Order: sequence, then C-alpha cells, then structure tokens
Amino acid sequence: MKERIAKVSRKTSETDIKIKINLDGKGMYNINTGINFFNHMLESFTKHSLFDLDIEAIGDIDIDDHHTIEDVGILFGEAFLEAIGNKRGIKRMSHAIIPMDDSLATVAIDISGRSYYEMDFSFNNDKIGDMTSDTIKHFFESFSSSGKLNINIHAKGSNDHHKAEAIFKAFAKSLKDACKIEHDSIPSTKGII
Repeated sequence: MKERIAKVSRKTSETDIKIKINLDGKGMYNINTGINFFNHMLESFTKHSLFDLDIEAIGDIDIDDHHTIEDVGILFGEAFLEAIGNKRGIKRMSHAIIPMDDSLATVAIDISGRSYYEMDFSFNNDKIGDMTSDTIKHFFESFSSSGKLNINIHAKGSNDHHKAEAIFKAFAKSLKDACKIEHDSIPSTKGII
C-alpha cells in the first residue's frame, strides 16, 4: 500500500503554516499554533485518530485567533485530501459517539469528494481558554471544504471545554475509521470519489 502521507504549506499576509500528516501513524504530534486550547484540541485529535500530525502555525493572533484557526483548517483539509489519495479501499463512511462527563458529541463523516457540513452545537462562553469558541465551527467548515468531505456534528453539554473535547475526539475516531482500508475498490457506484 502506498504511504498515506502529505506535507503542505501556505504563507499569506496573515499566517504562515506548515502541516505534515501521516494517516497510518501512531498518534505522534508536534503542534504549535500559538493558541494553547487549539493545540490541546489538535493533540487530542491526534491521540485518538492515531494520525501523526505536525503543525507549525504563525498567525496574527495579536489581532485575534480567527485567521490562524481558519487557515489551519484549510491546510489540514488539503493535507488530508492529498494523503488519502484516490480513496481506493477505504471504508469511506463512519461515525463516533463520544461522551466526556456532562457532554456528548456525535460526529458522522463521509469521505465523499463533496464538501458539506452540518453542525448543531453551541457554547456558553465566548472563549474556551485562549480560543474564541465560535472558531471551532469555522475550523470544521474549513476542513470540510478543502478536504472535500461531509462532516455532521451534534453535541450537547454544559461545560464548554468538555463539549469541545468530545467533538474533537469524535472527529478523530470517525475520521480514522472512515480512512480504514477494507477492500481493493473505490467505494462509489460512480467508480471515483
């Protein structure tokens, strides 16, 4: 099987980001976005997906965290799309339901070649640690768009930290399972994805 590894980078007037991903890794990571809570969510994603992930992001976080989180989402999606290749043999669709204390998150994924996202969750506070809470939705929108996959997220709970972490863990579990090689064909009646 071809190695499912990709390396992408992009530099704009707002951010300078480099990402390397290995879909068949061991959950190793080196993540520095300049936003501590975002680092924590991406590290949790990596541990639970067992993807290897290196992210180095420098952004205009002195203004706010929006550009950095959006651009990491865009590049992470691009890296994923490159690493997954022609999608031959993948399971393609999966879901995960993850509890974390008071919170429960459900994430369903279809590596369909089409970008679509549906999200039903909200946060009680404007910030979770040093991360603006509404940028979590924006991260997943950006990943879905550039990664060309369908992401459906529903979450509830009273603690914002727990809810966000349950979402990222469910995202990790469902994406890892959807990437699993199960056969030797393209999982689509069209013959391509």
